[in-house]
Amino acid sequence: MVRGSGAPPRSRYVDQRHFVVAATLSDLRSPVGGVVTLDRWLDWSGDSTYDLDDAGDLQLMYQTVLNQANSVADLCRWLDGPTLRRLWPSLWLPARLRALWQARFPELTTPPQALAG
Repeated sequence: MVRGSGAPPRSRYVDQRHFVVAATLSDLRSPVGGVVTLDRWLDWSGDSTYDLDDAGDLQLMYQTVLNQANSVADLCRWLDGPTLRRLWPSLWLPARLRALWQARFPELTTPPQALAG
């Protein structure tokens, strides 16, 4: 049997998955309030509407977009740089996704209190 050039044996999906990272946080300038409905390719759950004025909805929407974005355009359309920076410590994200973003944006590893002062 011939094996393809796919993932190594016993590798995890998350280790092979492609994640998108923005070029700069300042490129992320989406709405920060109101109700939004994500594109179907980002949220296929059946309830892709989020109230950005609700802290829980906002956090869930950011987690969804970061996990499912296919392009930088997706990130720019749905995320806001300052809001991402504020939410970052509380977002539930795959370790590899978090590491990729923090490698590009070291300021995300800084606790939010330190950013203000």
